Amino acid sequence: MLAAVLAGGGLLAAPAALAQAQSVPAEPNPTPDPGVVGDTITVAVAGAYLPDYEGSNDYRLVPGPAAIGSFHNFSFTLLGNRASVDLIPNPSGPSWDVQAGPIGVVNFNRSNNKSIDDARVRALGERDTAIELGGYVGLGKTGVLTSPYDKLSASLSYRHDVSGVHRSGIWSPSVNYFTPLSLKAGVGLFASAEKVERGFARTYFDVDAAQSAASGLPQYRTRGGWKHYTVGIAGTYSLTGNLLRGWKAIGGVTYKRMLNDFGDTPVVSVAGSRNQWLAALGIGYTF
Repeated sequence: MLAAVLAGGGLLAAPAALAQAQSVPAEPNPTPDPGVVGDTITVAVAGAYLPDYEGSNDYRLVPGPAAIGSFHNFSFTLLGNRASVDLIPNPSGPSWDVQAGPIGVVNFNRSNNKSIDDARVRALGERDTAIELGGYVGLGKTGVLTSPYDKLSASLSYRHDVSGVHRSGIWSPSVNYFTPLSLKAGVGLFASAEKVERGFARTYFDVDAAQSAASGLPQYRTRGGWKHYTVGIAGTYSLTGNLLRGWKAIGGVTYKRMLNDFGDTPVVSVAGSRNQWLAALGIGYTF
């Protein structure tokens, strides 16, 4: 979720939107057109206030690093626990932007009981850290609503656990809109969702008989399907220079709603909440 705030609204790639309006989908994220601004990178670190685990109603503060850039017309991102590369060169000049490439996510959900306040959820047991690898495709268009530099984009990604933790896949569509408000400020809106397979649901949201006896939570068997949707807003403001170079402040808020069995499981409905919030505030530098 931290990645969604840092880049889902296009904020780390604000130089792209201002200089060439390259797209910024919520999963992988393209960066500025080197033909306009040259090879570039934005690095950032933020503090995020987020749930202890997916579905929790207890919150904690964690740091989140990020980097997004372009080298020889190819874009790359590192956003907290996820990384991606756009293998289709960025177009030179305003145009449709087609994206495709690999993604990787390190899933830390419930991998450290020390970070979970609720004793009932701790009693369900820790999960190993999952490594999820896959790919994405996306399409964006510049000059959509407010100026020649705003950008509307959409993407679809799929990733699968290769570490043997949940042994299943996750589909994630996303839609993003970014517009610069001036040479120093910009704002982004974004929405995404996740559809997961049965293995993911069983690993993180089921409660079997032994777990029920240990935790006091009722037994529950979760099916796969649509797990949640997320919507958010984020903003950036240049502290030195402008959106193309220098220091910038970055912040945002997201709302996630747990759906279907994932909202009904006692891990969420009894020990947690269907409503999930995340707030992040940080600082970045573009050079």
